[in-house]
Amino acid sequence: KYIKKYKFIVIFFLFVVVMMIWFVVMHLITPNPLFEVGYSTIVEDKKGNLLGVKLADDEQWRFPMPDSISYKYKKSLICYEDQRFYYHFGIDILALGRAIYQNLQSKEVVSGASTITMQLARISMGNQKRTFIQKIKEINRAIYLECVYSKEELLMLYATHAPFGGNVIGIESAAWRYFGHRAHQLSWAEAATLSV
Repeated sequence: KYIKKYKFIVIFFLFVVVMMIWFVVMHLITPNPLFEVGYSTIVEDKKGNLLGVKLADDEQWRFPMPDSISYKYKKSLICYEDQRFYYHFGIDILALGRAIYQNLQSKEVVSGASTITMQLARISMGNQKRTFIQKIKEINRAIYLECVYSKEELLMLYATHAPFGGNVIGIESAAWRYFGHRAHQLSWAEAATLSV
């Protein structure tokens, strides 16, 4: 009778304990900082024009994280990759449901449901082979990242470490490499091209 009366409180307490354990485990297995990589050395003149670049030790065009990201790139990225970015907690349930439905209909993988945060999780885990277990790990890390970073910090981390073809990593290096100017100078067409 006593347990029946306080069943909700017991369940809630167990849920809180499980979530605390999950958070501690995720905190222990997630590297801090999230990316332990080298960055390119860039030389600019006093007007901000790029004079030269020394590639990172792993031969990547990976510029250091900027103070902010291009408004046009951010809007293009969210529009193309994750329209509900500001409204979910790492997982977009609507996109997940749509992807499951479409994949079951086609009997093959034709649609994905990765959010920007899930893609950031995958990049931070070394872009491992896509398996069901790996997807569960990415979801766990994405939820954890949403707990410890703001949405703007997540966008900055993604924009700095996302691959843009070949050995070009991050929006800043992609803007210079492909269009010859800084990311905040991108046109809407250039920003859309890089987000797609």
